[in-house]
Amino acid sequence: MLTPAQLLTGYARGVFPMAESADDDRLYWFDPPMRGVLPVGGVHVARSLRRDLRRGGWSAHLDGDFATVVAACADRETTWINAPLADLYQALHGAGHAHAIEIRHDGAFAGGLFGVTLGGAFFGESMVSARENGSRMALWWLSTHLKRCGFTLFDTQFLTPHLARMGGIEIPRKTYHTRLTAALRRKADIRAAPMPSAEMLAAQP
Repeated sequence: MLTPAQLLTGYARGVFPMAESADDDRLYWFDPPMRGVLPVGGVHVARSLRRDLRRGGWSAHLDGDFATVVAACADRETTWINAPLADLYQALHGAGHAHAIEIRHDGAFAGGLFGVTLGGAFFGESMVSARENGSRMALWWLSTHLKRCGFTLFDTQFLTPHLARMGGIEIPRKTYHTRLTAALRRKADIRAAPMPSAEMLAAQP
């Protein structure tokens, strides 16, 4: 059985685990030839998303309910998050190495994402939307927050069309490992600054 310490060692080496399904207890390591990354503090924000934020009602919360965000991310027809992996993430959360962003609209859960932190790297694991723009708001909020807290690498593992629209790109494995090594040397703390307010986010150029 994989331990939390072994999981962190894997991230530091540039690999990440996934299960084939929720019903399969086995975990497999992945190190894809092309890696997805998002710009820290510089995601592309569509005008429609900015308008939605300015209409009001949106807020972001760090680690308000980590287990709920992970469960929401896993609650889909096909998922790579099985029970052993969810337990590992919960253990890393308890150790201060896994965090979740909750997005709320008028007080109701609208979406979120979770991931693992090491040095100045944030390894994004999964995201979810409970209403329109929920996951986009989470990416926008988190990218801004990571920059404020000293992070330099926002790893998304794979690049999806959704991530590409927000500025995500693919980089070769060698380039990723170089950037990872530099990020791991940094001292960053996701709690070094409060989450930006909706007003602060909306005022960004």
